[in-house]
Amino acid sequence: MKKTSLQAPAFALVNGELVPWEDARLHVSCEAVNRGLSVFEGIKGYWHLDGSFGILALPQHYYRLCQSARLLHIPFPWTLEEFESCVVTLTKSLLTPENDLWIRATLFVVEGHWGENTRADLIMTAYQSGKQLQSSIKLGISAWQRSSDNALSYRIKSAANYQVARLARIEGRARQCEEMILLNQWGRVAEATGAAVLIVRNGALLTPSSAEGALESITIDIIEVVANSLGVKFVRRPVDRTELLVADELCICGTLAELIPVEKVDEYMFDSNRPVLETLRDKFNDIVRGVCEDDGVHITKLAF
Repeated sequence: MKKTSLQAPAFALVNGELVPWEDARLHVSCEAVNRGLSVFEGIKGYWHLDGSFGILALPQHYYRLCQSARLLHIPFPWTLEEFESCVVTLTKSLLTPENDLWIRATLFVVEGHWGENTRADLIMTAYQSGKQLQSSIKLGISAWQRSSDNALSYRIKSAANYQVARLARIEGRARQCEEMILLNQWGRVAEATGAAVLIVRNGALLTPSSAEGALESITIDIIEVVANSLGVKFVRRPVDRTELLVADELCICGTLAELIPVEKVDEYMFDSNRPVLETLRDKFNDIVRGVCEDDGVHITKLAF
C-alpha cells in the first residue's frame, strides 16, 4: 500500500493571526495534550473552471464545529463571520494553481482543569489536495466497534473519537485494505473510519442515519440534495452488515474523500459498472467545480 506523506505548509492561523507553520504550538501540559480535548472540522476548497475558487459548505462546517464544542463544554466565541474570515485568510496565503485545498479548523483546549475555566485556541492549518478524482478502493469490515452515543458520541467530531478509527486503519493495512467499516453495538453499519457509507440497492441510495453511529455528515447532506435533483431516491435507515455485501453499488463519501467507489469489501467483489454512483459523482463534481449551481449547496467564492 502507498505510504502517506505529510505536508508542512508555510503558514498556520492561530486565533485569527497568520503565523509561520513551526510557530503553531501547544504546551505539553495543556488539556488538548493531556486529555485529547479538541474538536475539529475539515473544509474543502475547489478551483472552478472559470478560474475562481470556492469553499464548499463553510457555514455548515462552522455550525457543526459549534455543536462539537458545545457537547464537550468547550467555549467557542468566534462568530460565523470571524470564522469565515480566518478560513479565507489562510486559504489565500496557501493557494497554488495546481491544487485544491483542505482546511482543518481545530479548537485545542489550552487552559482549564476537568471542565473548569476552560479556554481553547482556534488553530487552522491547510493542505494541498490534488484535483484528480480518486480511484476505487478496497474496504474491510473491522473488528473494532463504533462508540455509542452515551459513551463518546459520534456527533462530536473530536480527535478522541478517531482512536478506534486509527486502530481499524492499522487492522486494515494488515489486510491490504485502504479503508475500514465500523459496525455499531447492534452489529449494523455505522460508517467508515473517515467517511460515510453510501450504497445502491434497486436504484435507490441508502445510508445509515446518525442514530446508527454515523457522524452527521455534511457531504451526505449535499449528496441528498444532488440525488433529489437527479430524481434518485435517497433513504437514511439502518443498514445490516450483509446488506452492505449484497449492494449493487457502494462508495464512501466525505469532505476529503468526496465520493470514492468501492471495488471490494473483504472477499466480496463489486461490479465495476456503477451507473447510479457515476452519475451522482459527475454531478457533485460539476457543482463543486462551478460548472453548474444548485440552490441547496452553499459555496463561498473568494474574491482576488
